[in-house]
Amino acid sequence: MIRHRPRGSGHPYSVDTEQRSPVDPIAGLPLTIGVRATPDVVDVEVELVVVDPTGRRTEERLALASVARTSRGQTIDGGHLASAQARLARAAGGWSATFEAPTAGSSIRYRMSGRTATGALQRTRWFETRSAAWRPADDVVGSTGAGRVVPGSVSVLTDGERVHRVRFSLPLEAGEHVTGFGERFDALDHRGSSLDSVVFEQYKSQGAERKTYLPMPFAHVVGGEGWGFHLRTSRRVWFDLGASDSDVIVVEAETDAPEGGPAIEVAFYDGTPTQVLDAFLDEVGRPEELPDWVFRLWASGNEWNTQAEVVRQMDHHREHDVPVGSVVIEAWSDESTFTAFRDARYAISDDGAPHRLSDFEFPAEGAWPDPKGMVDELHDRDIRVHLWQIPLLKLRPHPAGQAKADALAAVREGVLIREPDARGDLRPYRNRGWWFPLSYMPDLTDDRAARWWTEKRRYLVDEVGIDGFKTDGGEHAWGRELAYLDGTRGDESNNRFPVAYAKAYGDLLRSAGKAPVTFSRAGFTGSQAHGAFWAGDENSTWEAFRWSMFAGLSAAASGILYWGWDLAGFSGPLPSAELYLRATAASAFVPIMQYHSEFNHHRTPSRDRTPWNIAEQTGDERVLEVFREFAQLRERLVPYLAAEAAHSVRTSAPLMRPVYFDHPALETAWSHPLQWMLGRDLFVSPVLVEGVGEGEGGGTVHELALPPGSWREAWTGEPVEGPAVLRRDVPIDRAPVYVRAEAWDRLGGVFAV
Repeated sequence: MIRHRPRGSGHPYSVDTEQRSPVDPIAGLPLTIGVRATPDVVDVEVELVVVDPTGRRTEERLALASVARTSRGQTIDGGHLASAQARLARAAGGWSATFEAPTAGSSIRYRMSGRTATGALQRTRWFETRSAAWRPADDVVGSTGAGRVVPGSVSVLTDGERVHRVRFSLPLEAGEHVTGFGERFDALDHRGSSLDSVVFEQYKSQGAERKTYLPMPFAHVVGGEGWGFHLRTSRRVWFDLGASDSDVIVVEAETDAPEGGPAIEVAFYDGTPTQVLDAFLDEVGRPEELPDWVFRLWASGNEWNTQAEVVRQMDHHREHDVPVGSVVIEAWSDESTFTAFRDARYAISDDGAPHRLSDFEFPAEGAWPDPKGMVDELHDRDIRVHLWQIPLLKLRPHPAGQAKADALAAVREGVLIREPDARGDLRPYRNRGWWFPLSYMPDLTDDRAARWWTEKRRYLVDEVGIDGFKTDGGEHAWGRELAYLDGTRGDESNNRFPVAYAKAYGDLLRSAGKAPVTFSRAGFTGSQAHGAFWAGDENSTWEAFRWSMFAGLSAAASGILYWGWDLAGFSGPLPSAELYLRATAASAFVPIMQYHSEFNHHRTPSRDRTPWNIAEQTGDERVLEVFREFAQLRERLVPYLAAEAAHSVRTSAPLMRPVYFDHPALETAWSHPLQWMLGRDLFVSPVLVEGVGEGEGGGTVHELALPPGSWREAWTGEPVEGPAVLRRDVPIDRAPVYVRAEAWDRLGGVFAV
């Protein structure tokens, strides 16, 4: 067997063995044609037919050389499943040929033939593409606002029929900083670097790999006259932010436009960062106020996979006087349908129709003997309940029962994202990522398909009483050739999928009279209007702690209002007591305060990130007491946070606000980037490094850059005038927080202990 997929798997950061690279050939540059082959194939050649723009036809045969096989970038990017890594160890079967792409406008037709050791011949079908070239084209970039495209900088990559990419430059003055771009983990100011905007599941090490779940082609340019820009596209965009030329921002965007017409739209906004963000949100959608309870502590652990364990952990909160407002139950379902509680008995709905609560029997000896009773009890304790979701229909192992009926119904009802098969006919798309591989994917960008999907979960909201959903895993749409139900392709709609995913679940909750509380990690432009977000999966390290703070600040600068992270990380060895408590202190002053831990196969000792487990495992008796103090402080902050969130919705000034929003010309806003305003009256400068002293000059001293104004130290009431760079010892039970002096009478009591 030999296989060629011209566009590969669609992995945005890896070239697959069997693909064409680049996918759109560029005249005069190397073009590689690759195939995968079974071990019995001993030689492969490509038959190549080129017709140039004058009509001249050439034919040739090229031998392919054996190459090392790659597997969707796992060697670079990691992945959830050990089986994904195991694919790398399989026998190599890669072959490729590289040649110079012909003149622009040439048609390229090719197929591969492989011969086995016994002489048997195998062939692929014919494939076709066209050779493109870059050329100047000043009239293809449309814009609104004060035009800032550098004259003469616009060019297009065109094959004579379609424009595949547009490239242009924007001015960058001395002293200007470039920030935003959605949720970014590596820096606040991206000047001097390069990045792109494509939704991607970077499992851990997001700051090192510089990839993100939640990109946006939107940026602030701060430090000069003040402006920002937004590429009005859901396709991939690349940004060179003064890396190649310190005086310009070079933008390159994927397009699919006819030759000779507009290819890309850019919105330019002038003013302060808040004015820029306000104009952007006017265009793409604004956050809506969520209930006050979202500001209370969220708690979860992947090993809380029985009703008894969930209740036991909530009992621990009560016993230890640690207030909790929400519990997220991840391991609740049968892990097959993601609609039924594990161990529930019910009749299969052969047509895939939704179930009602009365259709289920919950065995007393099962994992979830009384889900509604559990939810009612937790509600009586003033705890909201959220269930975990993924937007996939699992097909491995081979589905049975309701999972099989749902998969067949999804095909029959035409609610799935599709992809072309070898003949070009459309078939259901099978997830190409490493998490739940080969699953079907509902097209949640389509209202009918979204209703079909969410109605299967309605009983959970209407009857069980669920308050929200953790809408995990919105990054599974890979490949620009995917076919969505509205007629768009993957290159246009893959980035839109996670926005639609959160919206679909929010619409379900809203239709039941509940607040649209979703908790997502993936998103794109437009996500601002749909629920809350967390920063995704990370290890319990100081480095990941700092990466997460960058993520929160950049997400906020891009209009994400309700944001949090797994405090002190959710994965790997437990955090030290010091890391856990410093992260707790920081988390008390971000919009969503929550802890979470990964599944560890119930090994001992436990890796739960509960304060009582961290206290037990580290042997540090301070952990539980200090965590309790911060959780109780957080309860006292809820009215302030709710009022400031409402103000943020009205004004677009972020709730968790980088200092440059209020002081764009302040140099310490950039020299000390991991500090923020929380609402209008609190300044927060968390301890993000190990070994900060706790008095008597021991250890490292924490340095903070207080913004201009009159302030009171939150814990002592000491007056301080800004701007000022201060050096402080910080006890483990304190966070460097300052209250605006005129708000002291209102807020000083919140910090009294």
